[in-house]
Amino acid sequence: MEQYAHSKWKKLIQPGLVHGSLYYDEEIFKEEVEKIWFRTWVYVGHVSEVPNVNDFVTKTIGPMPVLMVRDRNNEIQLLLNRCPHRGNAVCVQEKGNRARFTCPYHSWTFSNTGDLINYAFPDGYQGTDKSKLGLAKVARIAIYRGFVFGCMTEEGPTLEEHLGGAKRAIDQLCDNSPTGEIEISAGFLRHRTRANWKFILENECDGYHPGFVHSSIFSVADSAIGSLYGSDAVAVTRSFGNGHTEVDPRPEFRRRDEPLSWFGTSADRLPDYTRQMNEAYGEERARQIMIDGAPHVMIFPNLFIAEIQIFVIQPVSANESIQHSTAIQFKGAPDINRRLRQQTMGSVGPAGFLLADDTEMYERNQRGLEIRNPEYLYLKRGEHRERRDEDGFLIGHSTDDLPSREIWRHYLSIMEAQ
Repeated sequence: MEQYAHSKWKKLIQPGLVHGSLYYDEEIFKEEVEKIWFRTWVYVGHVSEVPNVNDFVTKTIGPMPVLMVRDRNNEIQLLLNRCPHRGNAVCVQEKGNRARFTCPYHSWTFSNTGDLINYAFPDGYQGTDKSKLGLAKVARIAIYRGFVFGCMTEEGPTLEEHLGGAKRAIDQLCDNSPTGEIEISAGFLRHRTRANWKFILENECDGYHPGFVHSSIFSVADSAIGSLYGSDAVAVTRSFGNGHTEVDPRPEFRRRDEPLSWFGTSADRLPDYTRQMNEAYGEERARQIMIDGAPHVMIFPNLFIAEIQIFVIQPVSANESIQHSTAIQFKGAPDINRRLRQQTMGSVGPAGFLLADDTEMYERNQRGLEIRNPEYLYLKRGEHRERRDEDGFLIGHSTDDLPSREIWRHYLSIMEAQ
């Protein structure tokens, strides 16, 4: 595989300009897998997906399949789903409860801690050290507020260093639960798109498109969301560094000063949830939480928390990606959880509008790059009005290209690294 020199990357990624080949070149994609997906912290899953001892779910780190397991010792493990004998997947089941995994090819059997238990016809392996033939593991695993991240390298920044200021967005999400915890228990929908994963990454905090791409659903649903993305909006975009970005609508919600306006409802329509929040946080703090709502944040490279749901980006090739989406559930809050599921189905379900709109745009973008002139995409909207907030984070107007510029700034730093 051709290795791009530092000067090459700086030519491809210039201030406010990115070269179209970054979205369609397969050699670039292969290098991304090695430098981004296999070297940085990647979101894998949530502890609530494996609540019981011996529970497991199949996940991915980039294009690579992994097993997230709550092992027999009640510890979360991330095991590579590959038999060390001939490379077969040891588990093709999506989820379940299993204390051991047996490779279907030659019946090698492993415990859910990854240890090799035995192989068929063991007399053929006299003198073999089974301790060296277990399932490989993701080098590092770290958990923050139930969110499980994995990193394929032994060395490098800690998860806390990687998340930086984006931790507060995860805290904001969990604070919207009366128990301080969320659950991922509603099941995932998978949306395959013929587009590069970075189009999805950039779109999630792109506030320039919603008023146009989603205008039909906003008008039919009589939604106030569109007001967050107009020229006179007070919502902002923000960069937390390390490629993490958000659209922060709290200035608008605070101007409205109505609890649960962020969710398109009111406190009197969710009385049980409101009571639980008041009991958990006190009325003043609960009111502020319910005014601010849940975050709209893209945690680099693959976790998008979209207020009421999460999306997980899985790259497949330079021209293909999968989005895994599910409703967020607030632990112990059944009345709001029902509405969270319903609204998720309406927006990103099989007949949903929002994700269908976005996917159409991703695929049009990808097809458009077959036209090689102009070579560069233009991302300079709002450069003149970037500024620092009170915490030192770079912010801009909700419709500005700031998130994309900051994603590409981080991308360049990674791809230039040896």
